[in-house]
Amino acid sequence: MQKLNFPKYQFRFKNSENKVSIFDRIRKKFIILTPEEWVRQHTVHYLIEEKKYPESLINVEKLIHYNDLNKRYDIIIFNPDGSIFLIVECKSHKIKITQNVFDQIARYNLVLDAEYLMITNGLDHYYCQMNFIDKQYTFLKNIPDYTK
Repeated sequence: MQKLNFPKYQFRFKNSENKVSIFDRIRKKFIILTPEEWVRQHTVHYLIEEKKYPESLINVEKLIHYNDLNKRYDIIIFNPDGSIFLIVECKSHKIKITQNVFDQIARYNLVLDAEYLMITNGLDHYYCQMNFIDKQYTFLKNIPDYTK
């Protein structure tokens, strides 16, 4: 797999029927290893090990409803009160991050109301803080570390 712009993490792999799977510590199961999943798993480890977010506040690949469409977000971090702190959109390292990707996560955020957004293809990472009053986002150097 492609080397990504994250610290090096230890992963569990499994080979079955000529397909490689990676263990997802949030979903507690093996997931087929695609380029996007490789980025998602690095991001999960980054959020837990570097930013110190508890696994209990992280949710991966769940369905949301937007304009009569079913969409799947990649990663969400909840605040302890159940509101959404962060949405992460993961793309394969082969996908260039464009305005369309920012538009996608902004549409998800119309439903989810997260304070922070993160977009990554594993090579480039973008972080934003929402300004709901002015309906825009401000780019940041990083997202905040978890604080209790």
